[in-house]
Amino acid sequence: MSGFFSVYGISTGLLVSGDDILDRVISALKNTEAKTIEDGDILLFAESPLSTTEGRNVRLDDITPSAEAYRLSDKYHLDPRVAEVVLMESDTIVGGIPGYLLAGKWNLILPNAGVDESNAPNGWVTRLPADPEASAGRLRKGIMERTGKDAAVIIIDSRTHSMRLGVSGVAIGCSGILPITDERGKPDLYGNKLQVTRRAIADSLASTAELLMGESSEGVPVVLVRGYPYVRCENCKIETISAEEDLFLSLGK
Repeated sequence: MSGFFSVYGISTGLLVSGDDILDRVISALKNTEAKTIEDGDILLFAESPLSTTEGRNVRLDDITPSAEAYRLSDKYHLDPRVAEVVLMESDTIVGGIPGYLLAGKWNLILPNAGVDESNAPNGWVTRLPADPEASAGRLRKGIMERTGKDAAVIIIDSRTHSMRLGVSGVAIGCSGILPITDERGKPDLYGNKLQVTRRAIADSLASTAELLMGESSEGVPVVLVRGYPYVRCENCKIETISAEEDLFLSLGK
């Protein structure tokens, strides 16, 4: 793989529930060097503003905490209404630290099940898209219908990593792109065949997009990548592994 690719931040302005995010993206692109969506482009959508347009925001005053929510809020020092929303969004609660619950969701372990108070109106929280893969497919289809261009779509979030400070981007849904490439069997610089290496293409692109999106008031909910030589894939999804296969989770056994 060689060559260069370009990355463009797309500033859509503040998005609210019911907004047509694709219409805002196509209009805002005219003010960037990219100008339009082209065949082979990759559009990366931050999950929080996308969720907002999909009506996934929740007003905390409308939430009545359960006894379990109160128990968790006392133990981990968070708003019991937030704890209740996390419970609603989770398959299981596996632990926590002050201010956050560690939740199982979609065969992943997520802080607060992705429920987020940042980039939401005061007194509200944002949930992850109900089905990020479906959202990616819908957006990709919409791009084709409105522009006639075959582009890939990745829905991204930010995540912390074990034993590290800071967050980076991670893909939670995709359409039209192979998210992981298998490098096993390829030779390294010394001719040794790689044994376990798989490249997380979608996650790497998500981290690239995060550099332009930021985490606070940047107002760039979508990033366009042009010129990256990805493998097109019609029915690919973000892949996960079981807890038994996870190297880090196995440390506690």
